[in-house]
Parts: sequence; C-alpha cells; structure tokens
Amino acid sequence: MRKTSPATPLEDNADGVGVAAVNRALSLLAAFSKQRRSFTLTQLAEHTGLYKSTVLRLAESLEMAGYLYRDREGIYTLGPAPLQLASIYRSSLHPSEFVMPVLRELAALTGESAALYTRAGDKRLCAYRISSSRAISDNVQQDELLSLDRGAGGHVLLAFAGEPGERYDAIRQGLLCLTMGERDQETAAIACPVFGVDQKLEGALSVSGPLHRFTPEAIQSMQGHLLAGAAKISTHFGGDPSVFLDRNPPTGT
Repeated sequence: MRKTSPATPLEDNADGVGVAAVNRALSLLAAFSKQRRSFTLTQLAEHTGLYKSTVLRLAESLEMAGYLYRDREGIYTLGPAPLQLASIYRSSLHPSEFVMPVLRELAALTGESAALYTRAGDKRLCAYRISSSRAISDNVQQDELLSLDRGAGGHVLLAFAGEPGERYDAIRQGLLCLTMGERDQETAAIACPVFGVDQKLEGALSVSGPLHRFTPEAIQSMQGHLLAGAAKISTHFGGDPSVFLDRNPPTGT
C-alpha cells in the first residue's frame, strides 16, 4: 500500500496544478529547514510520503543540479544551488548599495541591529541586515525566514498589505510598530514601512536588540532614526519621503 501523508499535498498532484514530478522534487527541498538540515533516504520518504524509489530518482536529479548533496553515508543535505538562487532573489529585490549604507548608519546611531524585511509568501525574509557591534544582540540572520504575525517587521508588512484590525490601523496611521518580547521573550524591535514608486510597500525597516536596552528614552531616539532611514531608502526606491518627515514619534505602538 502506498504511503500517504497529510503534510505532503504535492504527492499525487491531486489539484492538477503544475507538473507532478516537479512538485514531488520541490517537496523534497521543502523538507529541509533550520530545525531539520539532513535526512536519510528513509527519513525523506517518511517525511514526504513518497516511495523510496521515487525519492531516490528525484534526489539523484537534484544532486546533479546542485540542489542536494549526498555524503558517503547516504545522508542528504542541501547543495549550493539554493544559496545561489537566494542571492539572486535578494539582489533583485533591493540594490544593496542603497540599503546597506542606511542599515550601517542605523546600527551605529542606535547601537542595535538593523534589517530590511520583505514579504515572501506567508513569511518575511530578512533580506539585508547589519548586526549590532555590541557583545549582546538578537540572533536573526540575513536570508532567514520569520513569521509574519510575530515581530514588528512582520506586523508592518501585514499592516501595509491591508490586514484589518485596530492594531494594523494604528500602524498605518503612525507608520511605526513596537514589539516587546513578542517573537522572542528577551528581544524587542521597532519597524516602519519603506515605500517605492506610487507609494507601493517595498519592505519593513527594523531595529532590534535585547529587551532591557529598549528603555522609553532609547525607543524615542530609535524611532526618530528609523523614520529618517526609511525616508532615505524610500527616496532611492522612488517613494515619497515626506510621509516620514516632521513626525513626533510615539513611545510605542
């Protein structure tokens, strides 16, 4: 009897979308995460609900193309090809020569980590990041995917995508979101939108760090620097920076 798994809707291509073999190959790649970075053939078959023979054929093709790597003991890990695609994707989103100087300035002015997040489906991608030079900082990494519904950057992306609710109305009105211990109980973050041509949302600019350093005075200062940084990036992307200017940032959202 063929194995089935509710976690792998791509197995039978029941909805008729796309090419079945490609969908199955993508399901193998989708199995990998920060929590699960390696699999045996048996584990991949169990995780995807596919026959071992099917997994083996697909894995051989993916390995030849650089998407998977199999060591001498038969352990599969991701190959270099996904990293190359991620680099191309990130560079196509926002030219680093526009973003990185602003992030470096933000990190220097606030003493905290600065990042630009973009939406990637139902997640948010840390597209660019400068870590704090201080000994203790938060541990988000560039290219990391995080949830949209937890953390200041995610709430900003949702707000300017039209998410309903009083919280998101307040973010749209004030352009700022502050979270204290929401995504991680020991960290805090402040974020605001970055706009492009026709004031289209391009991402969320964020400053984050240890919770104990986000005092009311520090938050007030960070918000001012954050709005100024968002104005600079928005100008580069063809947006109207005036929405960020002459504001009196609140102490929190």
